[in-house]
Parts: sequence; C-alpha cells; structure tokens
Amino acid sequence: MNTFHGKTQALTLAMVTLAASACDTQSTAGPMLTDVAVESVASLQGPPPFVFPDGCCFYDGTTVRTVVPPAASPKRGRDDFYAFPGAAAPGQKAVVAVAPGDQGYHSGQWKFHAVTWIAAPTLLTSAADILQAAQDGLLTITRVEANDFKCPIQP
Repeated sequence: MNTFHGKTQALTLAMVTLAASACDTQSTAGPMLTDVAVESVASLQGPPPFVFPDGCCFYDGTTVRTVVPPAASPKRGRDDFYAFPGAAAPGQKAVVAVAPGDQGYHSGQWKFHAVTWIAAPTLLTSAADILQAAQDGLLTITRVEANDFKCPIQP
C-alpha cells in the first residue's frame, strides 16, 4: 500500500468515527483522532481525504458521499441518520432518510439514531428497510441526541 492511500484510509476511518461520535472531542477517542486527521490533511496532496471514495452512506439503495468534514451539533438534528455502532452486515454504511432535492432535506443536519441488531445483521440500504426491520422485531433504533451533527451529502 502506498503512503498516500494508507493515510487516506486512516483519515477516512477517523472522519467516519468522528461523524458517528458527532465530533465529540471530549470522548476518549476524539482528540487522538482529531490530531491524526490534522496531521494527515497537512501531509496529503490531492483531493481532500474526507471525500469518502466509497461513499459515506446509503440513501434509498444508492450510495451518497460527503465533501466536507462533519461538525458536532448536539440536539439540533432534523433529518434521520441511522448508524450501526455494533454488529453490522458486511458492506453496511450509515443510512440517511433524505438527500438533496428531497422535500424536507435540511442541508445535512443529521438526527442520530443508533441501530442495534437483535437478529443476524443483513444489509440495509434505506430508511424504509430499517424501519421495516424494526417493526418486524429484528433490530432496535435508539435516538442519541448528543450525537447529532452537520454534514451535507451529495448523491
């Protein structure tokens, strides 16, 4: 693996973790990841590493991406964002309920929900899939207001 690719992967992991933790720099992992992100950004050439090359999230069965780093916004989320902090199916990404162009999209003001599987995890790529799995008793959805964050997405 070349140095650029390795640093990009490390920074991508850091940014995903920051998004999932709503950039909480008070958490145990927050400051360390922030330091890694700043060091990596300073040493990279080319596109910004927070442009997730494989997309950050699923939206209605498609992959969407972000081009800006997430910013904490506790208790201010407006659009549903579903994350899988525990067990997840292979290839699982976070899932967003709305995207640019949808009525009700609020420029990436995400209302964080933790999804926890009760049954064996399966790949879910839409909010409707997640809500149906919850209704079927396969998983639980927990609202975590402290993890709300801002991060616009692009289809």
